[in-house]
Amino acid sequence: MSSARQRFFGKVTLLAATAMVLSPIGAWAQATTDKTSSAATTTSTKADRWLHVRVISTDGKGETVRVNVPLELAERVLPAVNHDRLHNGKVKIDCAHMDDVDLHALVDAIRSSKDGEYVTVQGSDNDVRVAKQGGYLLVHVLDHGYRGKHGMKDKDDAAEKSAVGKSAEKNEVEVKVPMKVIDALFSAGKDELDLVAALHALSAAGDTELVSVKDRDNTVRVWLDSKNVTE
Repeated sequence: MSSARQRFFGKVTLLAATAMVLSPIGAWAQATTDKTSSAATTTSTKADRWLHVRVISTDGKGETVRVNVPLELAERVLPAVNHDRLHNGKVKIDCAHMDDVDLHALVDAIRSSKDGEYVTVQGSDNDVRVAKQGGYLLVHVLDHGYRGKHGMKDKDDAAEKSAVGKSAEKNEVEVKVPMKVIDALFSAGKDELDLVAALHALSAAGDTELVSVKDRDNTVRVWLDSKNVTE
């Protein structure tokens, strides 16, 4: 597998890992709902906010995973989870490769800047766009799959494509995050991300799609609304 594809699927894995961290919370939420209510409603009160994660496998198994998490419940449960880098609702950042980047200064600069496109990259391997618009930070990554603008990338990709037996496909990641959520996320220490604060800030946001990932094997969608069931 080429290094470009490895980097792309590394991003996809990170997003999928976020969904998996919330999976136990979603299961607990579902069990609690089943015990306390015999009839589910499709819409909660206006004050209730639900985070939804849907993962659809497009391979031969065709599995679909749906997670519905009340933000209020997630805020209460996360501080009780202590595993690996996650402790007390905060995640430690691996600063091994970020010594030259002040993330807090970077976030502050973006917050105080005007709306616009900050980064636009068009290459044979990936197209990347980073922008700020209407109080949201937008990130769009498009991987050209097995074929770039100049045909097959390399011999390794050609061999892999032949072995898998699938046609060339594009892989896409879209992220849309309110700036207030990003501010809350970086409100902890220098080397920490405050997930609980970010969830609390997210509860004030309107209905929005946060993450969308599409590749040849899976489709991942993360969104926020007031419904307690997925689509």
